[in-house]
Formats: sequence, structure tokens, C-alpha cells
Amino acid sequence: MDGDMLLAVDIGNTHITLGVFDGKKLGPRWRIATVIERTSDEFGLQMLGLLRHSGLKKEDIRGAIVASVVPTLTSGLLESFSKYLELDAIVVDAGVKTGVSIRCDDPRQVGADRVVDAAAVRALYGYPACIVDFGTATTFDAISDSGEYLGGAIAPGIEIAADALFHRAAKLPRVDIVRPPNVIGRNTRHAIQSGLLFGYVGLVQYMVERFRLELGSDMKVIGTGGLAETISRESDIIDVVAPWLTLEGLQIVWSLNK
Repeated sequence: MDGDMLLAVDIGNTHITLGVFDGKKLGPRWRIATVIERTSDEFGLQMLGLLRHSGLKKEDIRGAIVASVVPTLTSGLLESFSKYLELDAIVVDAGVKTGVSIRCDDPRQVGADRVVDAAAVRALYGYPACIVDFGTATTFDAISDSGEYLGGAIAPGIEIAADALFHRAAKLPRVDIVRPPNVIGRNTRHAIQSGLLFGYVGLVQYMVERFRLELGSDMKVIGTGGLAETISRESDIIDVVAPWLTLEGLQIVWSLNK
């Protein structure tokens, strides 16, 4: 990397993902917990620490762009950019060019991360496409054969389902989302893991096939988010696993707004 870099940040409900681009090439990237109480000073010091750990200086970062679905954290992050990196960041909102035409009833209701994902898929993978994002929610987004964002579907995320079982059922333990030895669990832990993992595989397969009926047989399926690889190992329904899709989309949007 040569000192003229972009810092891209995606603020989600569970995690904040950060990545540094040198041109179009994604270099160091990190995933940290979303903490509502985190102050701008904490943001700034944490960013400097992450950069330093990767051998970078704040002077190397010449631009910044943010997508956020947590408005209460956005202002603090922008303040930290200004104070610690001496940068004014672009925030993906209604006034920013994304290259994506949104064909929903109210485009303002579409989360910035979903629009940015659509921008990435349009540029990198083509269309029509279905984007499956395994985040706090499991979202399905539809890109038409002309590259328009049509809308999608939202289901509770797999980790939300696991937490709900733990909190609402007195005798059920909290479990890690990993593959159990068999579909038929021989103990409570394996039974929960089976229901969560294989149940969500079934959810994804069914939803993707329903999207395919509306978008066409040549629809590509792109999986992203923390559990995309775990789900894709259990099914051939996902064509491409792109764990850093939102960051890649942020770089594309940045290039349209320089």
C-alpha cells in the first residue's frame, strides 16, 4: 500500500466492519462489536490502534466512507474521523451517488448496507442476482436483469433465533452455530445446532428458489455476512461467498462521489 488509501466502515446492529483500500484492492480489514455507548474518542483511538497494528499511519488514509444502520453511532464516528484522522467522511444516504436505481415503494426505507451491497454485486458479479446477507437479520435482496434494486425479504438472523431459544426456554442452553454430528441430535445441544443450522439452510434454499421464479433462471446468488461460509458448506445454492461485500460496495460508491 502506498499512502493514498480509503477507509470504509459499515456500522451494523451487531458488528462494525472496517477495511482499508489501496485503489480497488482491499487490504487490512476488521470486525468489531457494535457498542452503542462507544464515544467518538473511543472510536478514534480504536481506529488508530487498528491502523498501527497493520503498519499504517493516519496520514496514509486520504478518504473515508460510512454506511450505517445505527444512526446513534454515526455522528460519533464522523466526529472521530474529523478529530483523529482529520478527514470528512462520506455517509451513504439519499444524496450520495450509488449507481443503483431503487424500485421500492419508499427508497428511503432501504438500509444503506443493502444499497451498497447492490452496488457491489452490480459491478462485480452481474445481474439478475439475489444477495443473501447473514447479519443481525437474514436479508434477501433482489437485483433485476436491468440492474435495478427491487426489494427483498427480511427474516430474523440465526443468532437472534439462538438467543431467543436461550432466553425464552428455561432448559435450553446457549449454543455455538456450528455443524452438529448428525441432523438428528442425540442431545439437546446438538438438537438445537441442527435446528438452527439446517433449518436456516432450508430457509435460504426455499427463499432463493422463490426469488428465482421472479428474477429468472439465470439469477446469481451471492452470500455475505459472518455465517455465509457456514451456510454455503451445507448447500450448493450460493454461487459466490463474498464476506466483505459491503466494504467492496463502499469503495465503489466512494469512486462515484470523489
